Amino acid sequence: MIARVWRSRVRAGDAAAYRDYIKRTWLLDFSAAQGNQGTFFLHRVEGDVADVITLSFWDSFESLKALLGDKADLAGYYPEDQHFLLDLPERVEHFELDSAPGPQ
Repeated sequence: MIARVWRSRVRAGDAAAYRDYIKRTWLLDFSAAQGNQGTFFLHRVEGDVADVITLSFWDSFESLKALLGDKADLAGYYPEDQHFLLDLPERVEHFELDSAPGPQ
């Protein structure tokens, strides 16, 4: 399994509006994609800034490439992102997931 992680920041006052925007765009698009195993939006407000993270899980990197093509390592943005985001990172991070056995 592959985890895809993207991080940025928004103004604290925009955190709720950005969360709602992400629910209508990124969460819907990625959740509907073949091979997606879950999508999450995380945020925390510290002072005037909110850190935001999108986290998605995929059955394989090939599923991501089927959705995003050869640009699977690049961050993609929706039209209103520039209105909200303080940073527009060029790349995302991918991690392989390994699980440990549960309690016995």
